[in-house]
Amino acid sequence: MKKRILLVDNNPDTIGVLCLELGFLGYEVITASNGAEAVEKADAEVPDIIVMEIRLPRMDGFEAMRIIRNNTKTRSILALASTTMIMFEDKQKCFTAGFNGYIAKPFTHKQLGAALNDLLKNRAD
Repeated sequence: MKKRILLVDNNPDTIGVLCLELGFLGYEVITASNGAEAVEKADAEVPDIIVMEIRLPRMDGFEAMRIIRNNTKTRSILALASTTMIMFEDKQKCFTAGFNGYIAKPFTHKQLGAALNDLLKNRAD
């Protein structure tokens, strides 16, 4: 069975490209375009992994992840922060908010696949 990913980004072009890439990597993709929608879809769909931009409308990725982590139904979903915020402090904020991994934009298809594989491998260990 395919792993399901909730992909959260407010840029339609990014959503389109990443949906294709994730499909090529063998994932089923669900999308959301803002933090509030991400929280709703995480609760309704309970995906295997969330890949979320931090800078989102309505609710940023940090707040969305805190809410997801405080929900017993969604707290154990693996989550990858996908962002242009590249300073060390930004990365630390991602982990503090509850993300399991971090990938800096722009990234390659290969880097995305490796980051997702690392998340899944660490869950299995």
